[in-house]
Amino acid sequence: MNDLTHPDLPFYQPVADECAVFEMAQAKALPLLLKGPTGCGKTRFVEHMAARLDLPLYTVACHDDLSAADLIGRYLLKGGETVWVDGPLTRAVRMGGICYLDEVVEARKDVTVVLHPLTDDRRRLVIDKTREELVAPESFMLVASYNPGYQNILKKMKPSTRQRFVSVGFDFPAPEVEVPVVMRESGLAEDPARALVRLAGGIRKLTGMDLEEGVSTRLLIYAATLMASGMPIARALEAAIIEPLSDEADVQQALRDLASAVYG
Repeated sequence: MNDLTHPDLPFYQPVADECAVFEMAQAKALPLLLKGPTGCGKTRFVEHMAARLDLPLYTVACHDDLSAADLIGRYLLKGGETVWVDGPLTRAVRMGGICYLDEVVEARKDVTVVLHPLTDDRRRLVIDKTREELVAPESFMLVASYNPGYQNILKKMKPSTRQRFVSVGFDFPAPEVEVPVVMRESGLAEDPARALVRLAGGIRKLTGMDLEEGVSTRLLIYAATLMASGMPIARALEAAIIEPLSDEADVQQALRDLASAVYG
């Protein structure tokens, strides 16, 4: 069911009890780890829950060059003087908000050292450069996400870190959930939205092809948005699904063949 009790919040369609788990984790000062494929709704879920709990949200898109200093803060030159500027993690701790680290395994290893004291009963953030030790207020929450299906030996979350979090698994929603989401987010009518979701199901079941991941709900919404705006179906599928999923000509052709089978 849609969360009709909170119509003004960023839209998120609950799939199971993930909203209740998030609320309980926040209330009990537990860090939360979201695990699931790209584009399945993890970020929207966090945005929805932050608004629902009326907490400030600081989102960090993690990458190879993200360091602990990027999260904590640094001294910068402003107006001819050197001033300290808090990073997003520090701001979240000071404000008692939510810090969301998207794809946390992509960050540099020194980030883990900073996170560990915030994910146990210490709930401390040490800022060496300012000689501060911040105690996270009760409302502060650390949320991280990663994609277990898209890891290699150099980008894998250590068990010692993973076991510091309460975890919730995400996956692509069932058709009866995904179709209304695609319709709502794109304005596409039910029958073409249902066909799109049927195509996605076929792509997600493909084996033996050079696809790192199945088609995300996000890409379905992109394709649906183009269709709802008047773009021909074949062109919308090419731009929003086939090209983003693969650069390999044979894989792209296989996806076109599958689309032709679905759309007739």
